[in-house]
Amino acid sequence: MTTRLIDESLFENPENRDKREKPEYDSGDAPRLVGARCSGCSTVVFPRQDSCPRCAHGTMSAHVLPVSGRVWSWTLQAFPPKPPYRPPAGGHRPYHLGYVDLGEVLVEARLAVPREEIRIGLPVRLTTVTAYEDEDGTEVITFAFRPERDDER
Repeated sequence: MTTRLIDESLFENPENRDKREKPEYDSGDAPRLVGARCSGCSTVVFPRQDSCPRCAHGTMSAHVLPVSGRVWSWTLQAFPPKPPYRPPAGGHRPYHLGYVDLGEVLVEARLAVPREEIRIGLPVRLTTVTAYEDEDGTEVITFAFRPERDDER
C-alpha cells in the first residue's frame, strides 16, 4: 500500500539525514517532528511558525523535536473532529488525544495507548498512525505517541 505524510511541513526532511537513518514510512518507523526555536529567547513551538509568540526580537529556525516524552494530559476524542478530518470506513471511532511534554514544548497528538495503560506521566515515544485513506487508496499517516518500552529509554 502506498503511504504519504499528512503534512510534510510537520516532519524533518529525510533527505537531511544520513541515508542509513532515512525512515521507511511503510515499515512503521516514525519520522521526526520539527518545530521552531526563537534565536532571541529560545522559545520552542510546534508546529513551526514565522514569529515568536513570546518576544519580538528573534528569528524562528527549524528545530527537530525529541522522539520521547511524557503524557501531560489526555482525553478521549469521542466525537468526530472538524474538517479536514475524514472518518474511516464505517464511521468515526473514538481515540485518545493528549498533550505530550517533550521537555521544550507540549505537543498535541493522538495517543496510541490502550485505555488501561494511559495515565498522566506515562513515558511515550513518537510513532505514526493512519489518519485516513485517500480516494485512490493511499494511506495518509500522521504522528502519534505510543508507550515507550524500557529498552528505549
